[in-house]
Amino acid sequence: MSATRYTYLGPEGTFTEAALRTLPEAATRELVPMVSVPAALDAVRGGQAAGALVPIENSVEGGVTATLDELAKGDPLMIYREVVLPIAFALLVRPGTALKDVKTVTGHPVAQPQVRNWLAAHLPDAVWESAASNADGARLVQEGRYDAAFAGEFAAATYGLEPLVTEIHDAANAETRFVLVGRPARPAAPTGADKTSVVIWLGDDHPGALLELLQEFAARGVNLMRIESRPTGRGIGNYCFSVDAEGHITDRRVGEALMGLKRICPQVRFLGSYPRAGVAPEDVGPLRPGTSDDEFSAASDWLARCADGRF
Repeated sequence: MSATRYTYLGPEGTFTEAALRTLPEAATRELVPMVSVPAALDAVRGGQAAGALVPIENSVEGGVTATLDELAKGDPLMIYREVVLPIAFALLVRPGTALKDVKTVTGHPVAQPQVRNWLAAHLPDAVWESAASNADGARLVQEGRYDAAFAGEFAAATYGLEPLVTEIHDAANAETRFVLVGRPARPAAPTGADKTSVVIWLGDDHPGALLELLQEFAARGVNLMRIESRPTGRGIGNYCFSVDAEGHITDRRVGEALMGLKRICPQVRFLGSYPRAGVAPEDVGPLRPGTSDDEFSAASDWLARCADGRF
């Protein structure tokens, strides 16, 4: 395995590359752009890279389905870090292009909902076609395939383009969350401000099936930060659930919730426990009464005394 190589959703100039370069260790790694999320993750599975940074969630569009699906299938991978990056687009064009000249535009499919209103107001007749990434859209503009691309302003220099309009976003404070993914290993020690990610498959479709799943978290005071259903590919109505929960697998409330899920679900894939981006332990609210590790230990001791006749 190459311990010095990280892959990412390329080509050069993507928001993913910008997010990756915020990690201190990126300065000492070879950063290799890949053509797709599956390609970036397969390089990790195959040992050609130690880690891959890929987008997983956008505050406007929701989950990045390519990443969610890839993490749910194939050889297991694990999330070790997350990066949250503010997102604003620039309209990149070849030098000399005016706004009235833009008839075709391109960008990543996740970008379109974030600029839809701006497009309707300023380029109502422009035809949108999706690209593999925003930076790939910039490359296609450089080649003359399209008139303009929505991408990060920082991509302009890489592709010899000019930012015709900057700071484009329909939703203020839009953000994208990226995750650093590697081969399975022991999770990092808990920080007090952690997140645990899992994929859960239901055993069968029956009334209350999803409620039973959620109760494993609720009964132990584990807050869910995200839950999304994804098709398994085994027919209409057959879904798995991608879940982010507050806490670390070594927290008793989280560990026991995962054990509960394992008892009632045919498959549970652990995707990692890792620090929450931009959140310090002092920023995390208090636990619900009865859900701390000490309270779980006290309850366990009480049960043992009862079993021994030591009331």
